[in-house]
Amino acid sequence: MEKTKVYWADFRTSLSENLTQKMIRLIKKAGIENIDFGEKFVAIKLHFGEPGNLAYLRPQYARSLAEFIKSKGGRPFLTDCNTLYVGMRKNALDHLEAAYMNGFYPLATGCQVIIGDGLKGTDESLVDFPEGEFIKNAKIGRAVTDADIIISLNHFKLHEATGFGGAIKNIGMGAASRAGKMEQHAQGKPEVEQSLCIGCGNCARECGQDAIEFVKASGNERKAFINQETCVGCGRCIGACPTDATRPQWDNTNETLCRKMGEYAAAVVKGKKQFHISLITDVSPCCDCHAENDAPLIPNVGMFASFDAVALDKACADMANKQPRLPGTILDRLKAANGDLFCDVHPTTVWKAQLEQAEKVGMGKCEYELIKI
Repeated sequence: MEKTKVYWADFRTSLSENLTQKMIRLIKKAGIENIDFGEKFVAIKLHFGEPGNLAYLRPQYARSLAEFIKSKGGRPFLTDCNTLYVGMRKNALDHLEAAYMNGFYPLATGCQVIIGDGLKGTDESLVDFPEGEFIKNAKIGRAVTDADIIISLNHFKLHEATGFGGAIKNIGMGAASRAGKMEQHAQGKPEVEQSLCIGCGNCARECGQDAIEFVKASGNERKAFINQETCVGCGRCIGACPTDATRPQWDNTNETLCRKMGEYAAAVVKGKKQFHISLITDVSPCCDCHAENDAPLIPNVGMFASFDAVALDKACADMANKQPRLPGTILDRLKAANGDLFCDVHPTTVWKAQLEQAEKVGMGKCEYELIKI
């Protein structure tokens, strides 16, 4: 069986070629010009970074990619979907402000920024996925499904649940609507932290199933309560709550999360032209969803590109694991050195499951040939 080709380049530059120019040379070598971009809507899926975090990819990479796509006749836009957790990217207005704060705005990036699942994370498309073991109907941000071509631009870093975040996580988790994210993280039903509930009724007004009731607490206070049998897990109440009292139950194991995420990633790109770029740089211990980033664990390695997200993630994981561990990081405290960077930092992760499941449902394959340019 022929191995998938993954191309990579280090971060060395010259007087005649800077890093963004080198990235464009890399993706050309990897074959991106074989895609017909003419008048096609092209979703560049990336992570804008939670404000306070400084490890996310610099917007100059996104601009160079967008300008290249436009030169081929494409119509690119940057996109990400709203988060499930509490933070500045929970709704489209705050999410856009966060993106602009971190340099992802049209004048800087050369293209528009669209939040993929709308104002409150509920603008979604259902993608039939009969191939899935865990997911049969993936809930994907509508702007992503409306795009003709998907290009993922990933900051490869560690993640506290999935071990690492690469191409599969960028599109599998990142392109899912709020309900899709909840389906991956939990069994699909939110609950109410009643100490935070103020009884405003916003959640009940958003609920299309009449699953939210109000019960008396101390004094005359009303507190929301979600009937788990009636609830369908759409996540609308999470976006509606002004105090972040409604939240997912986070009751899936890390392995189940990874396998669901692998299937979601396959559903996002199903039937679409796709291409994937990952940069192993500023490899922080946790996701860019954190409002902070810790010291990088390994040296900056390089940039990688492939049509196959599974092979790309496997190549990046292997390359990261081969690197020397930097001193003065969280690894000094953990005193772990079993050869697996991801498990050393996050012992409960089952990171290989995302690769296995994505390969199992036909998204790509783990066997790869690494070609340096």
